[in-house]
Amino acid sequence: MFKKVLIAEDHEIANISVQKTLHDLGIQDTKYVYYCDHALNWIKKALHEDEPYDLLITDLIFEDDNTPQQITHGTQLVNAVKQIQPDLKIIVLSAEARSNIIDELFKQETIDGYVRKARRDAQHLKEALQTVYSNRTYYSPEVKESLKEKHSHEFTAFDVYIISLLAEGVPQKNIPSYLEEKNMKPSGLSSVEKRLGLMRTVLGFSKNEQLVAYCKDVGII
Repeated sequence: MFKKVLIAEDHEIANISVQKTLHDLGIQDTKYVYYCDHALNWIKKALHEDEPYDLLITDLIFEDDNTPQQITHGTQLVNAVKQIQPDLKIIVLSAEARSNIIDELFKQETIDGYVRKARRDAQHLKEALQTVYSNRTYYSPEVKESLKEKHSHEFTAFDVYIISLLAEGVPQKNIPSYLEEKNMKPSGLSSVEKRLGLMRTVLGFSKNEQLVAYCKDVGII
């Protein structure tokens, strides 16, 4: 499990709740800050001391209390952090529900998990911590539903089968022979390529690997 975690959250009660969730999982080395600028400074300091953080948990929306800040939003913090520590794992814990914003954070490959502040968010945060620690992406249930609504592609049995083959490591060029064995049509390579291209376009991905990862995360395969 993660050893050193930084929490950027401007509401004290929420901050304390996150710390308790971390402690329940045996994570004792935690630091919490109320401002994005402070979070970035602590990450820089830890890198300078060669004791980097393993994980950043951040909100997206930080209230303006008239304290001068250069970074005022969680998305700005994520981008700034990734520039100085690209391998830092990041989980967003926020009430932000707009699927286009959430989707963009994942598509830029800047965050590893997203937990909506909602009912059972403490349990979802625990799930996120365990999932992200295992180098997988985590979407809380509310996020999965909003992204499914945003992405309107209806997956057919054919789609699910060829994506499952890719997930098992079958090269795209070999998929037609598997389709022929199951008497699934169309089975030509061009048809497979076109179908995968359609799914990537509708879902906004550029690579089959992203498509496979998405289908695993939202439970399609």
